[in-house]
Amino acid sequence: MKIAIGNDHAAVEMKREIQKYLEELGHEVVNYGTDNFESCSYPMYGEKVAHAVADKEVDCGVLICGTGVGISIAANKVRGIRAAVCSDATTAHLVKAHNNANIIAFGSRIVGIELARDIVKAYLDAEYEGGRHEKRIRMIHEIEDR
Repeated sequence: MKIAIGNDHAAVEMKREIQKYLEELGHEVVNYGTDNFESCSYPMYGEKVAHAVADKEVDCGVLICGTGVGISIAANKVRGIRAAVCSDATTAHLVKAHNNANIIAFGSRIVGIELARDIVKAYLDAEYEGGRHEKRIRMIHEIEDR
């Protein structure tokens, strides 16, 4: 699987660890984040990853900032993106299974590296269930058209 990863200055170290972990799992990782610790603005990285996902340059995305919230809000402004903040593995599984999230986000100041790995693994191992959830996904897309 080809996975985009993006981050701001608060998440450089965690991004490096997660990128390494994804590669160890056999995935190709495209880095859209910053690699230095100078203060920067997370919206630009959320947008870059979101466009890569929406344009189908990658299969899905992982975003990391201090909390995961700001960068996911930015990503969700891109049509077709369903980015979800996850602070536990159960949520990560369910955002894929029920919401067909195409990007997950988490905070380097919220979760530790082991939990971050668990979140990523739970998301990647989950499959979208469709069925009763499809109606709600369509409703989300209809909001984008208003």
